Formats: sequence, structure tokens, C-alpha cells
Amino acid sequence: MTTRTRRRHVQFAREFSLRSAGRNIPAGSYEVLTDEELIEGLSFPVYRRVATFILVPGTDSAANTVEMLAAEPSELEVARTRGPDAASAT
Repeated sequence: MTTRTRRRHVQFAREFSLRSAGRNIPAGSYEVLTDEELIEGLSFPVYRRVATFILVPGTDSAANTVEMLAAEPSELEVARTRGPDAASAT
């Protein structure tokens, strides 16, 4: 099966949390990776999402580390669109 990875940068205006992180993540620009696989047998190429990940700073403050966390696109969109006056999510 043919797969591809799409990369994009997403800006978060406020601190946010994800279920997979277990902690708050600072506001900023983050790289989001989406793995997709080709659906075979069609007369035109169609891909479906199989996984989405976000690269965030690691918890080890002594080293410049990065964590790759699994995330649902809907969860990322909610975190991204929270305005500056929105109540803090838990």
C-alpha cells in the first residue's frame, strides 16, 4: 500500500493541552504530520488519513528534545481556534 506524509505548521495562539500529552503545551508554531494511505482500485488517486502527530518540546529541560504525540485532527482544531478570551480547557 502506498503511503505519504503531509507536513504543515500550525499556529496556536494560547497554551493548550492534548490527551496524549498529559500536560499543557505552550503557545507557538508546531509541525503537524499526517500519514495517509492510498485507496487502491479507483480511477483517480484518493488518500485517507491513518494517523496525525504533532511535534512538541520535550519535557527534559536540560536537552533540546522534541516529542511526537499522536493527536486527533478535531482536538488540534479546537486547541488552535481557542481565542484569547476563551476559558481554559481541562
